[in-house]
Amino acid sequence: MPAERERVPALSYFFPAHNEAENVAALVAEALAELPRLADEFEIICVDDGSRDGTGQLADQLALDHPGLVRVVHHTQNRGYGAALRSGLRAARHPLVCFTDGDRQFRVADLAALLDRMAQPAGAEGAPDVVVGYRLKRADRPLRLAYARIYRLCLRLFFGLRLRDVDCACKLFRRESLRGIAVESGGAFLSAELLIKLRTGGRIVAEVGVPHHARVAGRASGADPRVVARAIKDFWMLRLRLWVGRRTALLRGEPVLT
Repeated sequence: MPAERERVPALSYFFPAHNEAENVAALVAEALAELPRLADEFEIICVDDGSRDGTGQLADQLALDHPGLVRVVHHTQNRGYGAALRSGLRAARHPLVCFTDGDRQFRVADLAALLDRMAQPAGAEGAPDVVVGYRLKRADRPLRLAYARIYRLCLRLFFGLRLRDVDCACKLFRRESLRGIAVESGGAFLSAELLIKLRTGGRIVAEVGVPHHARVAGRASGADPRVVARAIKDFWMLRLRLWVGRRTALLRGEPVLT
């Protein structure tokens, strides 16, 4: 990334973390090193989703070590990936909000590509409200890649959501574009639900390719059968509600912003 690139005035960066004690300190250190190149003013928010391995305590210490730069949002129990994303979006204070996951499979520096794509002024013709990454080469096992292809096809068939990588955990939002959007899912379906409702609400969504890296520490939980079952349930509940009453379905759930 060029050192002289133009920085945005202010940026909120957050990451959801469930049992990521092996990653949280390294990710915060990476963000503290990279975000000054991206924004004049920034904040880092760790959303501790009911971790039991000391993630929350480590994050609290990092917040004490870096007052005004690092904050922590705690869930007293594990509420799910979608709930953690909702908490991060709600806690963000700046006009631009971005996130990656707490497993360090994306680099904070690569958020520059998303910011560059959003560089057009808000309201300009074709200016995106949301920029979502898509993994240029997924560092996942073949079975997980197969599931991802089936999921992407289902989203296209049942919701008309034509995006390359809905669940890529590297996204950037204009905070104002989230106003008036309500979501229900607390699990892995949240990313899809949010993008479906944003596009239905007339927001412009753009895509940018980003590198993807294999997890080097901690354990993944996305393939947990309970996580998958919850996502399938949320998928069909939204689809059925949209068939029954589109307007009512779009307004169901908790507002993303309060």
